[in-house]
Amino acid sequence: METINESMPKISDSIVQGDKDYNESVELLNSQNFDESREKAISAGDNYNNSLQGLQNIKDKYKKDLKEVHKDYIDTTIKELELKLKAVDNLKDSIYYLEMYENYTGSAYGTDANEIMYDALKYQNERNEIVQNNSGLFN
Repeated sequence: METINESMPKISDSIVQGDKDYNESVELLNSQNFDESREKAISAGDNYNNSLQGLQNIKDKYKKDLKEVHKDYIDTTIKELELKLKAVDNLKDSIYYLEMYENYTGSAYGTDANEIMYDALKYQNERNEIVQNNSGLFN
């Protein structure tokens, strides 16, 4: 459990940074700053992937040691990250097509990215609720 507890803040920080990068990428895209938007989208994806790998390592290595609430937390967060990675892919496609002046296709990918991110927020809220309801286990 000690290794798991040491890993979780790093995983959480990567998710927070990924969210920040994603939102900055969207803002940069809205101001048609395609290169910086792409860089932020890539950074968001890297952060989400790092968190996902960390969680899957914990799940694989410590499966027997995990309490049910930890399993729920990890599974919920993995679902959240998988959706956020899909949203990043759609955002990158949106950037590409908008940069090529294919506004209809670019906008469609942007809309898909927003919808997927909205779905991911449901899991993020569920994850936060698990932490709030079990604050003694998540210090």
